[in-house]
Amino acid sequence: MITLPVEKRADGGPKAAAVRRAGSIPAVVYGGKRSATSITVNERVFEKVLKEAGESTIVSLTGLGEEVPTLIHDVDLDPVTHTPRHVDFYAITKGEKVEIALPLDFVGESPAVAEGANLVKVMHELEVEADPMKLPHDIKVDLSKLAAIGDQIHAKDLALPDGVTLNVDGDEVVALVQEVVEEKEEVAPADLSSIEVEGEKKEGEAAAEGEAAGEAKVAE
Repeated sequence: MITLPVEKRADGGPKAAAVRRAGSIPAVVYGGKRSATSITVNERVFEKVLKEAGESTIVSLTGLGEEVPTLIHDVDLDPVTHTPRHVDFYAITKGEKVEIALPLDFVGESPAVAEGANLVKVMHELEVEADPMKLPHDIKVDLSKLAAIGDQIHAKDLALPDGVTLNVDGDEVVALVQEVVEEKEEVAPADLSSIEVEGEKKEGEAAAEGEAAGEAKVAE
């Protein structure tokens, strides 16, 4: 189990901005039978844990008198630097199921894609219900099952660990392969009215010259 040291943040203590300047992140832990508790966590240590655990692996918080098993429920990122600026930890109770979205890990190679078809990933995470103590880090999607154009993988086709059940319709499409459609370039029709035919041009010039000669004789 991954552990993460935290410190309680007393009411009236340093403001959130001051906490961040000191290299920590303001956070809160709540859920289960616990009342919400304000805490701080070292920014660098948290980023390492987040990369390893994601939001679907139990992280045990230390420094609160007893270890508290939690899930990283929400991470608020700075819109400019994309660094964490606040974290919500959800305390879990052993035996109590939770609803969570597990990331999908696409593995293997589709024979249809190898022959030139397009792979479409419809889902990137899967909603499940599970005992948090049995949560996998992710759910594998075997792309080798997509053998021909039109083949699909549905939620019910995925192998789930014991204690993990689908929280979506089993017929929901996870991935599929489809034929590559080539876009044809449309060529605008030519504007024939602007084209001058060479023969017509010569006849027109000859007629104009004849009229001009006739006018010249009349003038004489």
